[in-house]
Amino acid sequence: MEPLKHECGIAMIRLRHPLEYYHKKYGTYLYGLEKLYLMMEKQHNRGQEGAGVGVVKLHSNPGEEYVWRERALGTQAISEIFGNIFPAIEAAGVERMSPREAELHAPFTGEIYMGHLRYSTTGKSGISYVHPFLRRNNWRSRNLLMCGNFNMTNVDRIFESIVASGQHPRLYSDTIVILEQLGYTLDKENHRLYRQFRDQLNDPELTTAIEDNLDLKRVLGATAPMWDGGYAMCGATGSGDMFVIRDPHGIRPAFYYIDDEVVVVASERPVIQTVFGTTLEEVKELAPGSAIIVGKRGGIEVSRIMEPGKNERCSFERIYFSRGSDADIYRERKRLGANLTEAVMRSVDNDVAHTVFSFIPNTAEVAFLGLVEKIHERLDDERFSEILSLSERGELTRARLAEIHDRRLRVEKVAIKDIKLRTFISEGEVRNDLAAHVYDVTYGIIDDDRDNLVVLDDSIVRGTTLRQSILKMLGRLRPKKIVVVSSAPQVRYPDYYGIDMSRLSEFAAFRAAVALLKERGMVSVLDQVYEECKSLLTADESQLYNPVKAVYASFSDETVASKMAEMLTPAGVEADVELIFQSLEGLHEAVADCPGDWYFSGNYPTPGGLRLLLKAYVDFYESERRNGLI
Repeated sequence: MEPLKHECGIAMIRLRHPLEYYHKKYGTYLYGLEKLYLMMEKQHNRGQEGAGVGVVKLHSNPGEEYVWRERALGTQAISEIFGNIFPAIEAAGVERMSPREAELHAPFTGEIYMGHLRYSTTGKSGISYVHPFLRRNNWRSRNLLMCGNFNMTNVDRIFESIVASGQHPRLYSDTIVILEQLGYTLDKENHRLYRQFRDQLNDPELTTAIEDNLDLKRVLGATAPMWDGGYAMCGATGSGDMFVIRDPHGIRPAFYYIDDEVVVVASERPVIQTVFGTTLEEVKELAPGSAIIVGKRGGIEVSRIMEPGKNERCSFERIYFSRGSDADIYRERKRLGANLTEAVMRSVDNDVAHTVFSFIPNTAEVAFLGLVEKIHERLDDERFSEILSLSERGELTRARLAEIHDRRLRVEKVAIKDIKLRTFISEGEVRNDLAAHVYDVTYGIIDDDRDNLVVLDDSIVRGTTLRQSILKMLGRLRPKKIVVVSSAPQVRYPDYYGIDMSRLSEFAAFRAAVALLKERGMVSVLDQVYEECKSLLTADESQLYNPVKAVYASFSDETVASKMAEMLTPAGVEADVELIFQSLEGLHEAVADCPGDWYFSGNYPTPGGLRLLLKAYVDFYESERRNGLI
């Protein structure tokens, strides 16, 4: 119920014809730019902190700009960016230009378009950190425009490698480090081609030969194997080469579409389907460890850069981050809801007559549909069996039939996110009181102290909104019992691959497990985990494992959930509160093709993620000890 920051979103378009083609067919030189705008708006959910646009023009005169970039901060960044770009184009009189003039001179029009939606997760904030990043050079083939949906877990190692090569980066962030690493390798590729052609050609033919023969597969193959993390990385050179590469485990998503007019890449498949009017089958998933590369002259290659690793496609992407309009994701979310049916019915003692079913927030609606459909199926089976039994005994009367027919689920819209209150007061009870009013409730649908209230959510991570707002609000309806159901399992571990979950103490499940250990005189478990984590920080990759699992090992999922409910129930709520979570088995049954579950299971896909977990536990333990809590 508290929103997680989404992974970033990417959008790239490569036009396969000159601008004149699109002007003749679609009546505008801005075909690519308008499509980019739509793709970014359709992925607005993936970046509320900032956005950026980059454009590369293949045809320009020396002394004229050929790489444009526009960036902005805030939730309205997309509108601000295009609100600046389109007037600038109009002021230049692009629609009055001839095709040749447009190709040479029109601003923000070109053959390569790059868009980025940003959420900072573990990195720094501010306009200097908004993608795309640009590495400038007087030779077009050495200019590099880059953006990505990624988080690297071994930035220190990559940073050391580029410093060892003689570079002196201006800033320390994973984006800058990757940009400079790629830029250095791109420089080497330029030097390789220079040495190859210098005895055969003179400038400017030599420069043209270098641009025409850049091997981005070689550049990516020399850099990407060092990256540890989840990523869908996009890049374009000033001379017109473009690439998108995906991590070997497929942690971050990437989809592409190719026809005779465009090459398109985005973070979500329905975005491409909607904006370009394609079918589901026409949009392909970029395979883990592979890159789609488009050369200066339009040649397209989908190549394996690294051997794919174990499938670790992010399950949270399917549960929460991606829009539910994707055909597969829609079905998966319905299955997630359906899987919870038995646990929910046990919780309310099968008493549907005195139970109201609802969901919060809107992103949980599809899973809620799955839950409700499954309960309906169960009720239909019960009705059929009861009618058949009464009929066989000769006891089926019109009155009994009417009574059976009238047993229906009570599905209601219990909570409405009325307004987004701005909490100017930064702390204290007044702020908590403001937070409690972010949602409004529907009165008159609950029988006081008699009805159960079942509310489905897509995930419970920190529990802050649940404690400060949701449970207080639902408590005002005076139900006998409140059952909060999560379509995701308990979030127990930090992410480190692009979701804003990096500190162990954030997680309600972790706090509950620690509280149980303290209550039961088992603090020695916390001590032992600390010693193991500290010793493993300097261990070889082959020796790494996850000692933090021991924090949970003594307790069942139900015991941890019960403690979470106790800790998250605010004073004044008289109803019994129960939390029900998806099981790991239920998750993998529903989302079979995206099994990445490290935030639930602690099974990290890369050594870098595991090392960051070890450090997170050491930081947690030492903070607790300093504060006298251990």
